[in-house]
Amino acid sequence: MTLKVSDVGEKELVRYIIANSKDITPDDTAITNFNDTNLISTCDMLIQSRHFPDNMSYFDMGFKSVTVNVSDLAAMGAEPLGFLLSIAIPKDLDVDSFKQVIDGVLKACEYYEIPLIGGDTNEASEIIINGTALGTSDNPLMKDTYNKGDLIAITGEIGFAALGFEIETLNNIYTKKALKPLARIKEGLILKDYATSATDITDGLASELYTIKKDGFGFMIYEEMLGITGNYKSTAEKLNLNYLDLILHVGEDFELLFTISKDNLEKLPIDCIVIGEVTGSDVVELTLENGFVERIKNEGYEHYVS
Repeated sequence: MTLKVSDVGEKELVRYIIANSKDITPDDTAITNFNDTNLISTCDMLIQSRHFPDNMSYFDMGFKSVTVNVSDLAAMGAEPLGFLLSIAIPKDLDVDSFKQVIDGVLKACEYYEIPLIGGDTNEASEIIINGTALGTSDNPLMKDTYNKGDLIAITGEIGFAALGFEIETLNNIYTKKALKPLARIKEGLILKDYATSATDITDGLASELYTIKKDGFGFMIYEEMLGITGNYKSTAEKLNLNYLDLILHVGEDFELLFTISKDNLEKLPIDCIVIGEVTGSDVVELTLENGFVERIKNEGYEHYVS
């Protein structure tokens, strides 16, 4: 029986690439020594049928294509340098719709203060947007340089986008987060001087925790610290969804997940939500509101899984 890519999933394919290329940095971005600093580069491809909800506007498609890339720069604490846009579109797409996508890209570039410096166009059966973001950092913030006893924190509430994807109405905080997420680039630039490690939450909190986990270290997350509101729980229940599954296993929040010493947390000049701590347990766990402790499964959004 021939093994298919859907049998192994995206992360296993990426591991194969990294294992066979000595020049790839296994972090949120590539890091290249350049003129006494580091060039930080990343790329992300978005496909209309896979990454854009049906109720997402063309403008928001363009905006998100910049956000997903800038979010990786934020996770490294990098200063934005430039953005490259490659876009493939159906030949029968309305010109006005194309212009709305580009307007979204340009507005996002303006918002993140990252200039659009080039790119490419091509034809496809659906909209495909591939962005490349470039930045610089003298001391990039890595994802696995934490210490036992560090606190685990996030830059904002998570799970909103996951719930928003399930709601048809547009006028609510959850759908707004799903359709127009924002990268935490300014927070990343601050965190590089305080945090011990960082990554961005794209595939779900659980998936990101397992991605940054190294041997001999574990994480304890506390449900009561996640700040889950009664409205969030009731909305999820009405949709027959498990609220913890939404928060842990869906993603698309684009908040930064970072570790920080207790001393530096007191000095941190930005707001954050402490959700747990780094332990020596070698497992990823969740303390529920009722006091019970359970293992967090390594699950999250992944490509190539039907």
